[in-house]
Amino acid sequence: MTIEHLQAYYGFTKMPFRRDLAPGMLHRHSAHAEAVARITWCISERALGVITGEVGAGKTVAVRAALAGLDTSRHTTIYLGNPAVGGRGLYAGIVTALGGVPRFHKAALIPQTCELLAAEEHERGRTVILVLDEAHLLSGEQLEELRLLTNADMDAHSPFAALLIGQPTLRRRIKLGTFAALDQRIALRYAMTGMSAAETKSYLTHHLALTGRSDTLFSDDAIALIHQVSRGIPRAVNNLAVQALVAAFATGKTIVDESSARAAVAEVTTE
Repeated sequence: MTIEHLQAYYGFTKMPFRRDLAPGMLHRHSAHAEAVARITWCISERALGVITGEVGAGKTVAVRAALAGLDTSRHTTIYLGNPAVGGRGLYAGIVTALGGVPRFHKAALIPQTCELLAAEEHERGRTVILVLDEAHLLSGEQLEELRLLTNADMDAHSPFAALLIGQPTLRRRIKLGTFAALDQRIALRYAMTGMSAAETKSYLTHHLALTGRSDTLFSDDAIALIHQVSRGIPRAVNNLAVQALVAAFATGKTIVDESSARAAVAEVTTE
């Protein structure tokens, strides 16, 4: 069986539950919409925000949706997705993204970073948005470097907006006494939760409609099981839904019923 066979069998114009959807095609469930609104506010205030959630909860998707709604001529986004670069790597990543060549010695790299951030704002009239993904893996040194970077103009002004995106352990780490100074600077904290049962059903319907199927393809029992096992986490819903489609196809069914969903659960949970 190939993807083409599956697509043809169900009459999809393209495979559903893909990750490469344009922001305008995303499903607007409550946690997603709330996260987008808060992230947008955080950026407008040039504040420091912390967005947490389980793996697959849609944190990065929400950030992508918020960024898509911004005026690109007035904002510069710097995305750093690898915390393993260390403290110097944090500065070097910012300098490189702003078109500079990172100075070798850290003592020279720090002021270079601050100068480029200031120039982006004062000379180009742009707000820099620093997005640190997988932020639960940031070292203590990196968290302290971030605090120092936000310490501009004697706390009277923030030179950029920063978003820390990570798993729930990130919030607990920042609450530790050693990071009290950073903790006090955080203007936004949002923990993304899973979708409700009704939202999971709406999510499935939405993604199927994007591929040309607006009729009923998943039975209510199948949807209920997918929601229960996934706990409404979008990526888990995606994985289970695709496997349920495969199971229904393999048994010649035109509707994904509960037994197809159970086969999907068995497949996904034993991987």
